[in-house]
This record gives sequence, structure tokens and C-alpha cells, in this order.
Amino acid sequence: MSKIKLSYKEAITELNQIVSKIESEEVEVDDLLSQVNRATSLIKFCKNKLHGTQKEIKDALEELNDLSIEPNQD
Repeated sequence: MSKIKLSYKEAITELNQIVSKIESEEVEVDDLLSQVNRATSLIKFCKNKLHGTQKEIKDALEELNDLSIEPNQD
């Protein structure tokens, strides 16, 4: 799979479209494997994106917790 910039929302939208096609039997048997492979790639992308975002949020919260509040010095 080539490296294409994809947002989480775009990936979820495409994944939902693939699932809908498969569930409604719109996918030909000859195309089924490629659709499943694409869905797998999208799921991995979304999982990695979620884990990365979770780590960034955790790091930001830890950084905020580490800040010390100094009293006003006039």
C-alpha cells in the first residue's frame, strides 16, 4: 500500500463503505480479497492513529502535572 495522507475520518468513512458493500453483497468474489486487504490496512491505520493520539494526550497531561505554580512576585 502506498503512503497516502489520510485522515482518521477519511479512513473510517472508507472502511464503513467497504463493510457496507460486503454486507450488501455488492462486492464481486474476484474483488473480495482486495477489499478485505484494504479494510485490514485501514483498521491498522486507525488503530495506530488512536494509539498515537492517546500517547500524545497522556504526555501532554503529564507535562501539565509536572508544571509547578509559582506565587505572584510583585
